[in-house]
Amino acid sequence: MSSTHKDIKNVNHTYDMGVGENEMETIELYCKLSEKIPSNQLLLRESMKKHTSFHIGGLADILMLPSKSEEIQYAIGLCKQYHYPYMVMGNGSNLLVRDKGIRGLVIKIADRFKNIKVEGTMICAQAGVVLSSLSKVALKEKLSGLEFANGIPGTLGGAVSMNAGAYNGETKDIIKKVTILDENEIIRELNLIDLHFGYRSSIIQQQPYTVLKAEIELKKDDYRNIQATMDDLTHRRKEKQPLQYPSAGSTFKRAEGYYTGKLIQDAGLKGMRVGDAQVSELHCGFIINLGNASACDVITLIDKIKEKVKMDSGVDLHPEVKIVGDE
Repeated sequence: MSSTHKDIKNVNHTYDMGVGENEMETIELYCKLSEKIPSNQLLLRESMKKHTSFHIGGLADILMLPSKSEEIQYAIGLCKQYHYPYMVMGNGSNLLVRDKGIRGLVIKIADRFKNIKVEGTMICAQAGVVLSSLSKVALKEKLSGLEFANGIPGTLGGAVSMNAGAYNGETKDIIKKVTILDENEIIRELNLIDLHFGYRSSIIQQQPYTVLKAEIELKKDDYRNIQATMDDLTHRRKEKQPLQYPSAGSTFKRAEGYYTGKLIQDAGLKGMRVGDAQVSELHCGFIINLGNASACDVITLIDKIKEKVKMDSGVDLHPEVKIVGDE
């Protein structure tokens, strides 16, 4: 029996319980992916609870953990060829997956895609490296400019996509150039001006681009100065953010001219719950998972917050957390 036949047999066994109309398409795509991607990097019917900081979400038909740019290129090309849905994610720190899961292929660019190279004041890193880890590399090399990223759990690719920032620092402040996979599966570079950075936005969100790596430029500084700034930001985070609970970070984007957490608190929503989803009592800008929250709980709570804040202050809140999956 060929390896492909074995794969089909195993996939059929996995799908005995049924996942919907795309079952045969999933089997076919899985087998094609297996021709060039190791089986331990392809997970069938994988719970997205394991792959998001919210610890919430249904099953993904296929979850892929790439280790090379060519694997991402191949997988996206196959999906387009077979008209099979796909999405790209980082480590899931800003993601809410709906309870019915995700039909299609999820490409998780994270732990297996995090090489880092330092040359002088330049750091070139793959998209899957976590920002907080990257900030520690910068500290070791006595490079300043990434202090704001210490404690941010998102990946470099995600940071580029949404221009992540904190404490008066933003990703756009350090980016020199970014390597992406474009809509034609061509690998090319974008300079800072090409990225069209805005508040929590970039060209990556507007185009079907996948971030593969980024080159950042920092400045030499004294180790103790950098460490002191990082220690201060860590203390402020622990003091003000509900880090002991699963969440997706700040739930809403900053409303211009307002502090979003204060708007929510002033609307009397501190501690409000829907199921196990709760407005944090420590920082009202966070929705936390008290243990067994569903995506439905979180989405219902988001809607209630938006409605009450609009009624009280006239301000429209917009989610910063990305909501994906079958409704």
